[in-house]
Amino acid sequence: MRLPASLSVLLMLSSSAAQAQTNPSLSYPATQKIDQVDTYHGTSVADPYRWLEDDRSAETAAWVTAQNKVTFDYLAQIPYRRQFQTRLEQVYNYPKYSAPSRKGDWYYFSKNDGLQNQSVLYRQRGLDGKPEVVIDPNKLSTDGTTRLGAFSLSKDGAYAVVGTSKGGSDWQEYRIMDLATKTYLPETLEWVKVSGAAWQGNGFYYSRYPKPEGSALAAKNENHQVFFHTINTPQSADRLVYEDAANPQRFHIVGTTDDERFALLTISDRGKGKDGNALLVMDARAKTTGFVPVIGEVTNFTYSVLDNDGADLLIETNADAPNNKIMRYSTASKKWTPVLPEKPEPLVSARTAGGKLFAEYSKDVTSRVYVYSYQGKLENEIKLPTLGSADGFGGEKDDKFVFYTFTSFTFPPTIYRYDLASRKSTVFRAPEVDFKPTDYETKQVFFTSKDGTRVPMFLTYRKGLQLDGTNPTLLYGYGGFNISLPPGFNPLRIPFLEQGGIYVQVNLRGGSEYGETWHEQGMKLKKQNVFDDFIGAAEYLIAQKYTSPARLAIQGGSNGGLLVGAVMNQRPELFRVAIPQVGVMDMLRFHKFTIGWNWIADYGSADNADEFKALYAYSPLHNLKPGLNYPATLITTADHDDRVVPAHSFKYAATLQEVYKGTNPVLIRVDVNSGHGASNTKKNIETTADIYSFILWNMGITTLKEVAGR
Repeated sequence: MRLPASLSVLLMLSSSAAQAQTNPSLSYPATQKIDQVDTYHGTSVADPYRWLEDDRSAETAAWVTAQNKVTFDYLAQIPYRRQFQTRLEQVYNYPKYSAPSRKGDWYYFSKNDGLQNQSVLYRQRGLDGKPEVVIDPNKLSTDGTTRLGAFSLSKDGAYAVVGTSKGGSDWQEYRIMDLATKTYLPETLEWVKVSGAAWQGNGFYYSRYPKPEGSALAAKNENHQVFFHTINTPQSADRLVYEDAANPQRFHIVGTTDDERFALLTISDRGKGKDGNALLVMDARAKTTGFVPVIGEVTNFTYSVLDNDGADLLIETNADAPNNKIMRYSTASKKWTPVLPEKPEPLVSARTAGGKLFAEYSKDVTSRVYVYSYQGKLENEIKLPTLGSADGFGGEKDDKFVFYTFTSFTFPPTIYRYDLASRKSTVFRAPEVDFKPTDYETKQVFFTSKDGTRVPMFLTYRKGLQLDGTNPTLLYGYGGFNISLPPGFNPLRIPFLEQGGIYVQVNLRGGSEYGETWHEQGMKLKKQNVFDDFIGAAEYLIAQKYTSPARLAIQGGSNGGLLVGAVMNQRPELFRVAIPQVGVMDMLRFHKFTIGWNWIADYGSADNADEFKALYAYSPLHNLKPGLNYPATLITTADHDDRVVPAHSFKYAATLQEVYKGTNPVLIRVDVNSGHGASNTKKNIETTADIYSFILWNMGITTLKEVAGR
């Protein structure tokens, strides 16, 4: 829908009387309302800011410019904003490495020297070899916002598929690098999204969409196709391997086993509310060609192939096992036999290397890692340094050792080398951070949610904390899509902790912390449980005098942005500050943009009468009401977010500015050349500095404590 050209002038220059604020220092841009009403199952729902969904129109651009001016003028008045940014740069400025991965004689790893916008990919011959640059994404754009996505090596290590994305977009462009010369082959593959790059012989499988019509950042993505690309040929010559035009909102992704014998086609259909996947295989040694079903129909169970053992496949699944199990499937006899039966603790991940099976289980959201044979015989537990999170363990079948990374809230990510023969771990690389872990402590507590459910959360703070209700506290949550929030270190939290802050991470239902059952308790018609858990966390922190409503901020991104928006509608008096980031705010129309239909399995859809009722009851956009004293709110989004399109935040900000008549600021910060997450280090630090400044300033803190950096 187009608006009159004169509207852009109004947006820049005028302030609607209906939106006048009692805060004399803030005058929000006027946002034109249109007469748009939709009917859902007999219920009329107004959508007066529908025009902001056109994120490429001149009118929307003018609105964003005007809003950003108000926001950045406000932030510029906070006296310690630059002080925060300087300290964030100090604590972030140390070398950060990924664990190495081996391909033949070469070890590949990424490294960020400290404040580089993008990490650089290196390789070295042997662990003692001299590192050489393979790809430096910082040189791919002038502002450092082009990122390295895919990097997939061929079996012999001669070639690699290199995927890059621009400005934070989820779209990737694939090219093929010759590793002998580190030069690219002539072809370029476009419109790649939700894809791997699975090598087989002289080419690889990948997934893409047809070229979108209209805005590539907002257009609905449909008809996900699998192609096989042969190196040194144009994309136009790629062979279509699989598509399903009758079901355009399915994902189709092909992987291959390490020996390239099996091609593995995974099909998901979350747009129709199915939370699992189908699994088909193609055996290169079979007499017949084409995919053969292992699980022929998409269900609510997941099936993921870990490796093959000859003609057998090792498959992780939650079929009749909410905490996950590992099964062996014979492609010859079609029979299933158990390898690792379900346990009381959820199986978080499983990897293979050196002919061993590494299984990570979660006990109250902390890692336990065990080594098994391919037949399921327990060989040993890998002892971890303390309670925290471990990740890695994968590798080649002939590896003699593997690498893993361990971290916790006050334990910076440390890379360990685990020797398969001796069964011992040694530190391979430890970071040097401007931070004294012994000055801080982490405590795990459990509280009771509204319906009696026991919910865990972690609190991290400086030792000697006084429980007097005055501590600035940042409560962070997510609660959805079977995603867990385990302990992990983030150097950007340090400046907040140094100011006497408490960082709280709550493990809400909807995640995977206690298996699929925990996930299901936060889905669709049960989504209110997630909000009740978050509210329960806030009430616990206040009751135990860790903080008070005057010193409590809440933050969440994406599905977590939805969380923040929902709870500040339901219990605004609990919170002083709210930071909803790239949130899903319009629960009636989320499925109409890019891959939003993929979230129907978790949220439900307004097209279903019962699910509409539940969605409408908590949708952040549709439950903003006059007369409530909303917390100081800083909404963040970005112009290249093509996952949760910025229209969600635009419409939400316009509505909140319209209905709220109190003195707390209601601001939206729209980043440029960034996406669902910060597109580079500089933007990440700037955004974090603005968030911390906004939080403390609105808690009445006028000066920061002096902290000496190194």
